[in-house]
Amino acid sequence: MENLTREEVKQVIEGRGRASRVPVLYDMWIYDNIFDGDQEARAQWLEKYPRDIQIVDINLPVAFDAPEDDPQYMWAPRKMEEQSDVGIDARCVIGDWEEEEKEFYANFPSPEYRGLIGNNPAPDGRYRLGRSWYWLFERLWSIRGMENALTDFYLYPDEIHRLFRHLTDFYRRAMERAVNEAQIDGFFISDDIGTQTGPFFSLDIFREFFKPYYKELIDCAHSLGIHMWLHTCGNIELFLPDFIEIGLDVIHPIQKYTMDEKVIAEKYGSGICILAGFDVQRTIPFGTPEDVREEVHYLRRTFERPDGRFMLTMGNGSTPDWKLDSINALYEASVDELP
Repeated sequence: MENLTREEVKQVIEGRGRASRVPVLYDMWIYDNIFDGDQEARAQWLEKYPRDIQIVDINLPVAFDAPEDDPQYMWAPRKMEEQSDVGIDARCVIGDWEEEEKEFYANFPSPEYRGLIGNNPAPDGRYRLGRSWYWLFERLWSIRGMENALTDFYLYPDEIHRLFRHLTDFYRRAMERAVNEAQIDGFFISDDIGTQTGPFFSLDIFREFFKPYYKELIDCAHSLGIHMWLHTCGNIELFLPDFIEIGLDVIHPIQKYTMDEKVIAEKYGSGICILAGFDVQRTIPFGTPEDVREEVHYLRRTFERPDGRFMLTMGNGSTPDWKLDSINALYEASVDELP
């Protein structure tokens, strides 16, 4: 089956009508771990199915490790001993704002790093999507640790605003470079701000600390002529009206079992493109191929609209317990006519 064109995907995202079929983006979450690490086997298997976007990886700094060609391209202000005796959400780049903030900003990484643009395939007529993870909240807790991050809104509000100001400036420049150097059509970011039952913080916290910076980033994307996509796991229904208000183009994944898909579709489906993430916690690892087909049909009946604004992908990345028979069923049910 032919891939959709760049213009068809843009039409769906912008609510200007359906494409010839629902755009499917499963391949971006299907790794070689379900092919025993064999990248060639993965590539050959994916040739059977449509892949409606091209991914361009945007290499943002990580917490403690810098690339060899730029030892300062990391969030830690200097080479630090990474804490191995605590969970990943308890490791701190900044343990004490008052003692360490000055050094942190004095050594802040530069978005001019020459390796910022990762893989950059030649344009082939598909929609091109820049992708990078950990933006505001995820970057905050990866720098401060989760417990500090959740209390900093109350104890260190000025420090949070300074951090988000610096991050936003960095990300704006990263988007500019991705547009100029890789000709992307959209930018896909991540910020997991929801738990299985509700958001990590109140609407007031969201509006004070997050919404202004998200709006600035979305406005920047639109000024560059691209769409902004957001991956955010968990129940984030509380924030959806605000995301729509500030112009977010695509939301992913509307996580299964955290929100009512029919309610989301009815309330918000006309205002934002829903990149529905197929359930990876139960259906793919434990369901049968028939369970998979039924769930795909349910998602399509729930979210499909005459004006588009609906695409299909996975809820998150593959784990080795995914079954190929089920993934075959996933693709087939996504592109066939609904029964």
